[in-house]
Amino acid sequence: MTNPSATSGQDVVDVLTADHREVEALFVQLESRQGTPEHRRQLADVMIAELVRHAVAEEMHVYPTARKALPDGDQIAEHEISEHADAERTMKELESVDPSDPRFDELLAHLTSTIRHHVKDEESDLFPRLRAAVASEEMVELAEKVEATKKTAPTRPHPAAPDRPPANRLLNPGAGLVDRMRDALSGRATSMAELGEKQR
Repeated sequence: MTNPSATSGQDVVDVLTADHREVEALFVQLESRQGTPEHRRQLADVMIAELVRHAVAEEMHVYPTARKALPDGDQIAEHEISEHADAERTMKELESVDPSDPRFDELLAHLTSTIRHHVKDEESDLFPRLRAAVASEEMVELAEKVEATKKTAPTRPHPAAPDRPPANRLLNPGAGLVDRMRDALSGRATSMAELGEKQR
């Protein structure tokens, strides 16, 4: 998920909402149960990588901004982080389940339900409130920070990793590097573009 926010003037809400739409498209493909088990595994791997990068970027930049800018920012940030933690535990399980196992679709259903609820909360409450409370220049800067973070963020779930600054800022790039090395060695696609390349 890459949006050229620096050149287009997109703010962080534009970037994160575009991420939400891409993940929803992956959910719909997975829920259709079409394709081989291998293809469904690849789609699930891409979806997990996209969600992990997105969550890491929100935890590093968006939630700290909410804590400062909104009167109930601490409460909102804690709620969002706990939803991320639930999703990350589910993704960790989903990583190791074969798509032909009935448990794959059970875990997928739980994950899609959790993420859709999370997206609805953010888009109907958090995002409009951030736009109202934070200067537009800062919102564009946040978009750039989010995009930069996603380039170095982990691509696999790490449920035990810290999810609040400053610890996450120190540890996430290292975990991201290890994940990308594992992805390269295993041939695991972490974006729709990479998946398209593999299928040619």
